[in-house]
Amino acid sequence: MSTSTPIILSIESSCDDTSAAVLKGKELLSNVTANQKVHKAFGGVVPELASRAHQQNIIPVVEEAIKQANISKDAIDAVAFTRGPGLLGSLLVGTSFAKSFAMVKNIPLIEVNHMRGHILAHFIEDAHKLPKPKFPFLCLTVSGGHTQIVKVSSPSDFKIIGQTIDDAAGEAFDKIAKIIGLPYPGGPLIDQHAQNGNPKRFEFTHPKVSEFDYSFSGLKTGVLYFLQKEIKNNPDFIKDNLADICASVQHTIVSILIKTYRKAAKNEGIKRLAIAGGVSANSGLRKALKSLEETDGFQTFIPPFAYCTDNAAMIGIAGYFKFLDNDFAPYTISPQARLSVSSI
Repeated sequence: MSTSTPIILSIESSCDDTSAAVLKGKELLSNVTANQKVHKAFGGVVPELASRAHQQNIIPVVEEAIKQANISKDAIDAVAFTRGPGLLGSLLVGTSFAKSFAMVKNIPLIEVNHMRGHILAHFIEDAHKLPKPKFPFLCLTVSGGHTQIVKVSSPSDFKIIGQTIDDAAGEAFDKIAKIIGLPYPGGPLIDQHAQNGNPKRFEFTHPKVSEFDYSFSGLKTGVLYFLQKEIKNNPDFIKDNLADICASVQHTIVSILIKTYRKAAKNEGIKRLAIAGGVSANSGLRKALKSLEETDGFQTFIPPFAYCTDNAAMIGIAGYFKFLDNDFAPYTISPQARLSVSSI
């Protein structure tokens, strides 16, 4: 076993994407993901269907990742897997496979916190060759289930500075998209329509919350009441104003995110700002973060699109740092649906 450049197989199965990756040290050799289209008909992820699809996908996805990495199974030094947070049934599939593989090969097993994986994805070495943040830095982690400002002091030291007290930003995007009549997942579609709209056409109120926390449930309700009122006067209001509605919603959510993030950064005295999670793919958020370089002199770090959504490469890089610390999990470990970024 080579401790300087270990080869790590990683598994991600926290929600509805089955993913496997192989890393050699920090270098990404492969990253394969199978998406589940079955949930579109239901307007959201159905946990039972997700776990069944993981069972069907896990073996072919892992085999393809190993094939693309051009290595043999015997070359693998450790297996990293998502322990949580996530859907328990989905996590069970990935955890069970990782445990079985590690036991058969008699190699270390590494538990990874899904949210830490999103943040540490910035350290993957690949063809993009993007600059890496130095410690400490702040990361705004924004997804369908989480919205958090996290202070990252080292690969193992994470502290939550602020977080949503109700809906996550990604959840708000999807719920508002559903109100508008866009199919699931609606967040990317709002971003798409927003490109052709006026972001200041419609004004929506910003929530009042303490310090560095977020709240998006009120915005969702505000958009609903606004549309109901306008539709009474014009039944085709949404169709006639779709681009402007999407642009205004996106502008509001991004403004809320960046305003609080900027305030937290100044309070912490940290000039290095990163984003992570599914919503970090949003073009409005990326532009707003980048603009802080000119207005406030921050250094900003934006992940490649491939590492924004759930993927095993991010689990592999988090596993790599734990491998260096000999931080291994017992073969008896179980997944955990709820898990704070400040733990494991």
